[in-house]
Amino acid sequence: MEVWHFSENPYSPAWDRHPPSLRVDLPNSYFEPEIGAELINRYIDEWAMCDELGLNIMVNEHHSTATCVTASCSLPMAVLARETKNCRILCLGMPIGIRADPVVVAEELSYIDVLSRGRLEMGLVKGFSTEIAPANINPATVTPRFWEAHDLILKAMTTHDGPFNWEGPHFQYRQVNIWPRPYQQPHPPVWVTGFNPTSAAPIADRGYKICAGLNARSAKSIFDAYRARFAELGKAPPSQDQFGYLVLIGIGDTEKKGHDRVRKIKGYLETTGITSEAFLNPQGYAPVATNVAALRRGNRKAIRVDTTRDARPIQYSNADVPDLIQAGTCFAGTPDQVYEQIADFHDYVGGFGHILGMMQGGHLSHAETVKNITLFSKEVLPRLEGLKVSPNSQDN
Repeated sequence: MEVWHFSENPYSPAWDRHPPSLRVDLPNSYFEPEIGAELINRYIDEWAMCDELGLNIMVNEHHSTATCVTASCSLPMAVLARETKNCRILCLGMPIGIRADPVVVAEELSYIDVLSRGRLEMGLVKGFSTEIAPANINPATVTPRFWEAHDLILKAMTTHDGPFNWEGPHFQYRQVNIWPRPYQQPHPPVWVTGFNPTSAAPIADRGYKICAGLNARSAKSIFDAYRARFAELGKAPPSQDQFGYLVLIGIGDTEKKGHDRVRKIKGYLETTGITSEAFLNPQGYAPVATNVAALRRGNRKAIRVDTTRDARPIQYSNADVPDLIQAGTCFAGTPDQVYEQIADFHDYVGGFGHILGMMQGGHLSHAETVKNITLFSKEVLPRLEGLKVSPNSQDN
């Protein structure tokens, strides 16, 4: 099993000032450049440390928000491609559904792949709902725009005999001929996030790695749909390497220390939805079925379904660690407890090959983050080698 350290690079000092919104309309006067410089360099240092500990690196980007100050995946990935030697570097993701220029994305990712000598994994995502307004994108067309951008990026990376023309509904180019081309051939591995079972089929059709996150029941339904699609296509069952899961991780010498760490990381979950209501769910962005489900729960704002494995609803603002563990939102406790939680989750979803572990978030300090990452890599990671689904496991 591969493990990837992830942080959204939050600017948490703004959270403490209790602004009404942390996305889209939060004035950047809340950002102090001197403090921001310390935080951004700190996050880079924590990522770079993973190379010595046997962990991989996951990077993402968001815009117009204090929850993530990474302006582009390409920026930290280029730094890390130079600072590290062995680890894989994953962007999950590059929001090509809202990016203006897919050809530039193809060039930047190819450059990073060459710089790292073939250690890039590229996660291509639609873009978060609150970023529709800043990007000035029609929310009803963001999904077809995403797939067209995807097709263009892959064609740009795999065409080596000179310029080609592209005339699509969303993008038009007369001469596409990227330099450099990727180090990995025909292109770096592709990941795509899945937020509901209906999103699994087009990802499975292309044989890409699929990533779910933060909720066990949701992940199981998405992974099951992906496997079912492979069966419909007459393919052999997908390997565990095709499945990734995003989860918060807090680990300590005692259960209390592990739980305390994950409570601080949970600050990310408690703040990510603090957004002016007008920007949360733009009309046409989410599938109709998703919005219907939210209305049935009496929640017009929510897009995610947050429940424990036994179908009890939870709220991140007041859920305690045991409920979050039961929901699959976090793995937390001592190294033994975290390993057992991973093994149990592994059985529950039918197996998966990648943990995308948020080991820093909220107000977790640098010292605590280093301890968190180091303890996981030394006490849990070696035990995950060859983890397989128990033959006695049953669906819950």
